[in-house]
Amino acid sequence: MSERESIILSRDVNIVMIPDGNHGTLSKGSEVTIHQSLGDNYTVVTDHGHMVRISGIDADALGKKPHTLQTLVSETDAKAVEKNCWEVMKTVYDPEIPVNIVDLGLVYLCKVEPAENGHDVYVQMTLTAPGCGMGPVIQGDVEQNIRALSGVNSVNVEVVLDPPWSREMMSEVAQVQLGLF
Repeated sequence: MSERESIILSRDVNIVMIPDGNHGTLSKGSEVTIHQSLGDNYTVVTDHGHMVRISGIDADALGKKPHTLQTLVSETDAKAVEKNCWEVMKTVYDPEIPVNIVDLGLVYLCKVEPAENGHDVYVQMTLTAPGCGMGPVIQGDVEQNIRALSGVNSVNVEVVLDPPWSREMMSEVAQVQLGLF
């Protein structure tokens, strides 16, 4: 995470409003302050005080370089694909919480099944709160990041609310990061 930094957008950018998940646009010349730059996206606060998410593909509008997704294991057998899935899910963040979704305890299952010319991946995850407006956005990030991995044919990310998420599901690292330990 970087320190708070005010930036003038160099071009129009698509945004997702936090916490409701509605889509919109910020115009070139708008001033934003980077609140969080973890994973592949940026959480910024507009000059009107609204918290929004800017996708990493629009990093150039912030004067930043897009992050590149790197596969940590080059093999494409089921075990290697599963390892890579877990690693890329660690690059997905709730835009309001500076901890990745794996350490938050939001990912319940990652199953990799051999298929023709690769593997099919099934992920079962939850949200910190039912009805979270950012849920579909986070779900889409998981799907997009896994789909970009070598050896992956298809991805199905299911959001479940049972069992409900609780703070006890967070890793010790996450609890320390959030000052809960």
